[in-house]
Amino acid sequence: MPDPLPIILGEFPCKLDDRYRVLIPGELGDLLPGDPAECVLAKERAGCLSLWSGEVWQAKVALRLALAEQKVQAGLHDARIGRVQLLGRLLSTRHQRVQLRDRRRLLVPKSFREFLGATPGKDGQGVIVVGAAVCIEIWNPPAWLKYVEARMPRFRRLVNQLS
Repeated sequence: MPDPLPIILGEFPCKLDDRYRVLIPGELGDLLPGDPAECVLAKERAGCLSLWSGEVWQAKVALRLALAEQKVQAGLHDARIGRVQLLGRLLSTRHQRVQLRDRRRLLVPKSFREFLGATPGKDGQGVIVVGAAVCIEIWNPPAWLKYVEARMPRFRRLVNQLS
């Protein structure tokens, strides 16, 4: 049985420099399992990117691809083929392999910058780096605040459901 993955937790305001590099706090970067040269950056929701261990990400994608292949081979009707195509498009454009240099420094790829929507530089708003239990998330600060405000009232119910 494989070793259990560490739970990644924490919230850190971080700078986003003019070259769109962010320094991931050591408390989080050290918990990301696997080789830091084998990370995957994914578009999660507007204003949020997630950083995954390459091994963990590949396992997630493999499950989804296997499901899509089953659907195609089962002879889906035209309406459902459209959903499989949508899945393929989103899988093709939503993630990219990246390197986390020294387990800490991440360069946000050009194709992900607009999706993140954060302002770089010394006068920029920076980003919020969050441990999301199974991955690291990089948030545009206003998007993070809006997300937390919408979900915090249901926090106790979520904890009870997971207990």
